[in-house]
Amino acid sequence: MLHATTLVDSLKRELKARGITYADLAARIKMSEASVKRMFSQKNFTLQRLDQVLQAVGIDFQDIATLAHDESQLISQLSYEQEKEIIGNPKIFVVAVSVLNLIGIEQIVKVYEMSEAEVLKQLLRLDKIGFLELLPNNRVKLLVSRTFHWIPNGPIQTHFRELAYSDYLDSKFDGEDEVMQLVNVMLSKQSIAALLSRLKQVAREFSQLHQDEVKLPFDDKTPISILVAARPWMPQSFKTLVRKEMLANTIGGRK
Repeated sequence: MLHATTLVDSLKRELKARGITYADLAARIKMSEASVKRMFSQKNFTLQRLDQVLQAVGIDFQDIATLAHDESQLISQLSYEQEKEIIGNPKIFVVAVSVLNLIGIEQIVKVYEMSEAEVLKQLLRLDKIGFLELLPNNRVKLLVSRTFHWIPNGPIQTHFRELAYSDYLDSKFDGEDEVMQLVNVMLSKQSIAALLSRLKQVAREFSQLHQDEVKLPFDDKTPISILVAARPWMPQSFKTLVRKEMLANTIGGRK
């Protein structure tokens, strides 16, 4: 089934492919750039506005619908057993994450202690799983959607969580390409919902940056990860001082 959000995502990608910025589009349809950005981020289009955008940039609706339909046929999540198989083999895990990040076979061999034959072996297994399709001349076609995500609390997400505790957070975060901020506040339910929505948007924009720079030379890029998290929490030292009758009603009292 084709969803409106998928249609908007396809339109957004087509605009990028044609080098049409939000500022360009705003000028063509006589809207402010901020309004255009908000329209795309919220995926809030009327049929009249969508038709106006398509006419302004010379894109046929059928082309966008076809792209969106193709995207909807891709998988957004693997099964638990498939994730378990991937995480159980370090080499297939490295290859899976690499191709998910659009890293080619040559670069995988260059970076990791793996021969081309070993990489191809893992690609064939990922082909059988349905994660990708290995094409002639060893070209790789991902079969996962742009909204692909690991199973919440599944084998791979659990593995990454353990890495976060034991490795990722084991840093002072004072390097040139590092930052960490922990902000404790009290918010209404409405503001919390808005915050969570914004954090999810930041994660999507982070992934989009990678898509935008996919054609840059491999050596011009550096691996970087962000950990986006938010939850009701109170330091244990604070919690021990909270009155018992207040603890159950205190956000930080939740585990």
